[in-house]
Amino acid sequence: MKSIFIIGIIFTVVLSTVILLGYHEGNSMDNMNDQMNNKSMKTATAVFAGGCFWCTESDFEKVPGVIDAISGYTGGHVKNPTYEEVSAGGTGHMESVKVIYDPSKVTYKQLLEYFWEHVDPTDPGGEFVDRGNQYRSAIFYANEKQKRLAEKTKAELAASGIFKKPIVTLIIPLGPFYPAEKYHQDYYKKNPIRYHWYRYNSGRDQFLKKVWANSKIDVWGNSKADMKKSAMNSGMDNHKTSNMEKSAMPSNMNNSKTSGMGNTMATGMKKDDMSSTSMGDKTGGKPMYTRPSDSDLHQRLTPLQYKVTQENGTEPAFNNTYWNNHKAGIYVDIVSGEPLFSSLDKFDSGTGWPSFTKPLVPGNIVEKKDQTLWMVRTEVRSRHGNSHLGHVFDDGPPPTGLRYCLNSAALRFIPVKSLKKDGYGQFLKLFEKTQ
Repeated sequence: MKSIFIIGIIFTVVLSTVILLGYHEGNSMDNMNDQMNNKSMKTATAVFAGGCFWCTESDFEKVPGVIDAISGYTGGHVKNPTYEEVSAGGTGHMESVKVIYDPSKVTYKQLLEYFWEHVDPTDPGGEFVDRGNQYRSAIFYANEKQKRLAEKTKAELAASGIFKKPIVTLIIPLGPFYPAEKYHQDYYKKNPIRYHWYRYNSGRDQFLKKVWANSKIDVWGNSKADMKKSAMNSGMDNHKTSNMEKSAMPSNMNNSKTSGMGNTMATGMKKDDMSSTSMGDKTGGKPMYTRPSDSDLHQRLTPLQYKVTQENGTEPAFNNTYWNNHKAGIYVDIVSGEPLFSSLDKFDSGTGWPSFTKPLVPGNIVEKKDQTLWMVRTEVRSRHGNSHLGHVFDDGPPPTGLRYCLNSAALRFIPVKSLKKDGYGQFLKLFEKTQ
């Protein structure tokens, strides 16, 4: 009996070893096959600039055959630039996207055609709401074949008559490409509400829908029916506006045309071409919002206002000017005067600081990662004044789900009756139903 028991144990051990070895060998073969497939798969890259790289990255990642799209900077002379440097202008770089794709599934020419249908190629001063050379549209070619195809498709687009204005998209050699900061990568996935809010207000999709949705002109040598069925167009969003985007819009904006964006949301810009010494809206040829010198700020601001806006300070909760303000009007940067938030979007958060569900002018708001106080938060600053305003959190009420928690000391309140007198008359229409 004892010998039978020992033989049984030996048999069990041997059988287990064989099974484990077989499993390991199977896994090793699978892993080896995966590695061989990855190595055998050839990839290629293409680099485009289409204005805001959040949008361009999002658009290209919808294309079947595209493996990855990386936001970054190229075309300039500054090594390892930061977002702040590029967005301020002066680096020569443009917000760009490196597209990594499988050429057996999608060709470079198809990517070019897709690119042309997702930008305004007639705008020499930027793209949509983003103004400045750092937001121009461009194709960066890595070799002569890419250059030839880029120029060919540009000529085809110009000859088609789709656009009445000249096609001014740049076609230039590719230099060093610098990936953008981590928080910019896949921004549309990480911050969908903020992304859709920005994208809608930029006027991009409204423009693309107007130009391409009902176009009967055959630009690329394919029938419109075939194009709609193609793999390329199956990856497109057809430039539709989501319900979430519409719900985040003021009621009088839902039916606005692209050209009407300037009346409200396009007064400011998400990113623009102003340097730190000359910040403002150059669309009319004269600066609107500027940051005074530090010596002037010391004279103009109270000690608390200076500490909050210039030294990232925080005022006491429930003991500040606007936490309980219920008057109708807008809130502007105490430093630059740029419009930031509206009383129409203000709510009682119970925190003791003025809180808003969304900005009045998204382009005048800059968000930055804040890792002080042993936590990770999203700081909110003004675009032109570079003032610390507060922070934004994802625990707000509908429709945006956001809570912009601000310091009263960073703000100046303009009541409705003073909007025209103080130079903010373009916002009067927002309050017509409340009067």
